[in-house]
Amino acid sequence: MSPTAPPGGPRRVVLGVAGGIAAYKAALLLRELTESGHEVTVVPTAAAERFVGRATFEALSGRRVAHDVWTGAEEVPHVRLGRHADLVVVAPATADLLARAAHGLADDLLTNVLLTATCPVLLAPAMHTEMWLNPAVQANVALLRSRGVTVLEPASGRLTGADSGPGRLPEPAEIAAACRRLLGSGARGHDLAGRRVVVSAGGTREPLDPVRYLGNRSSGRQGVALAAAAAARGAHVTLVAAHLQVPAPAAVEVVPVGTALELRDAVVAAAADADAVVMAAAVADFRPATRADSKIKKSDDPARDPVVVLERNPDVLAGLVTARAAAQGAGGGAGGGGARRPVIAGFAAETGDETGSVLEHGRAKLARKGCDLLVLNEVGEGRGFGTATNAVVLLGADGTERTVPEASKDVVADAVWDALVPMLTAITPAADDAAENAAENPETGAP
Repeated sequence: MSPTAPPGGPRRVVLGVAGGIAAYKAALLLRELTESGHEVTVVPTAAAERFVGRATFEALSGRRVAHDVWTGAEEVPHVRLGRHADLVVVAPATADLLARAAHGLADDLLTNVLLTATCPVLLAPAMHTEMWLNPAVQANVALLRSRGVTVLEPASGRLTGADSGPGRLPEPAEIAAACRRLLGSGARGHDLAGRRVVVSAGGTREPLDPVRYLGNRSSGRQGVALAAAAAARGAHVTLVAAHLQVPAPAAVEVVPVGTALELRDAVVAAAADADAVVMAAAVADFRPATRADSKIKKSDDPARDPVVVLERNPDVLAGLVTARAAAQGAGGGAGGGGARRPVIAGFAAETGDETGSVLEHGRAKLARKGCDLLVLNEVGEGRGFGTATNAVVLLGADGTERTVPEASKDVVADAVWDALVPMLTAITPAADDAAENAAENPETGAP
């Protein structure tokens, strides 16, 4: 396959490779990036070259591997590569590499490049589960993210030998997709750096019996696009995922849920230290009042057919707004300057009827829910659910209204965050408030 020129022309990418067993996957990522039309220079560590030789990287990139600060010293490679790159991605990023990057060490070419890079930086960790969960590694990841570095969440699965668990390198195609997002972020840059956001996605399922449920047509595409866009813009993202029909992005923390009650509990827990919550999931309004323990059988007598009694599910979006108001009234959740945290956005999938238009229903719902932004979209056959595109109207609590014509759900996602970022500027990042509270109250602060 010949490379396809990306929009805006080829970009200069530095692909760092640290010394882990997953280094062989860097060759697959390299192919993904070059086939997207980008100019890729590979910078392996000395340990990485013990796993994959330079010849492989040079053959796939068509460029000489940059491996130390002495080769071509007259071109000052340790400064030039980072300064001129449009993106620096390290895959795999080992525990050692994360530590050196977090603490500003520069003992080889790759860490020098990380220090001199003025472009987006993406790190894709890969290590054994115990290493990934070690408090020192988690602290290094948190520090890097607070500085605007995109650190992907590792995948869960088979590791070296018989081990299995979180720590597996995300698939090269997922890392490449995250790279494309960062390369396409343009002037937005890392305007969500240091922010913690929660996104719900997918459709809940309310069980009737062990094999049947009440559900909806949501695929989760729009919620996944929102999560991926926030991660690309520097946020730490928690994705509360209900039965997604598309893969979750590699750059986010995923909390899987099934029912509306499970989704509510997960969102409320994640929202406790979040700066923004975007409720993009299609949450069932009703659930069966009782769930049969065994499959409901069809009777020969239609008169004995079961009647399904429904009961209301809690309104998750309205509940978040109510909880925020209560916290603010009690002196918490202010977020600095009296502003309210978290900023809350909801989605409204509407159809027009004899009582009003889609827009009229949307405005009424915004007033009723009390959220800061309502993303209104008309749904129906071939519209909204399960499609690759969306057309929405962004309704602000301040009376603003912006129409986003039909476009990819990635474009819609960025438009939503474009509307939310100005609201976030009024509040102190939740992580900063937590650190300040811990400093002021050491006996009640974080351990």
